[in-house]
Amino acid sequence: MFTLQALRLDHESAVLHFELENRGYFALSINDRGDEYFEEFADRHRELLTEQSTGVGAFYVLVDDGEKIVGRFNLYEIRDGAADVGYRIAQRVSGSGVATSAVRELCRIAKLELGLETLRATTSNENVASRRVLEKSGFVVAGPTVIVGREGTIYELDLTDV
Repeated sequence: MFTLQALRLDHESAVLHFELENRGYFALSINDRGDEYFEEFADRHRELLTEQSTGVGAFYVLVDDGEKIVGRFNLYEIRDGAADVGYRIAQRVSGSGVATSAVRELCRIAKLELGLETLRATTSNENVASRRVLEKSGFVVAGPTVIVGREGTIYELDLTDV
């Protein structure tokens, strides 16, 4: 069983562990965040909490029964009834439907708790797993994009239809 929890200050060390443990795996499909990201992690974590408290972001961790973080699911740049979606899932649970289930729960939260109407997500075309998660969660292709030099796709989900 997995639970989506709002990001808290006391998640800091567990989120850092999750990021470091899966760094190589993430780098296979998205650009590596670089050493600086990890060196400044405490500051970045607090910045996310500030964004969350002001309503421009809503950040979540997915935890397993042992309270170990297995994913991050975020709504960012919240404005005018819309937000961008970002997520990453631990290698050990990848391919088991966990990401799709969590994205669907994130969409439910976005609509019912945050009152959002539209969600957007982008992924590189080579990230087939992420594309599949978005499509299974009801997102549709909105057009092409470039993500850090990689060809990608923009997806949208109209929450008024969900």
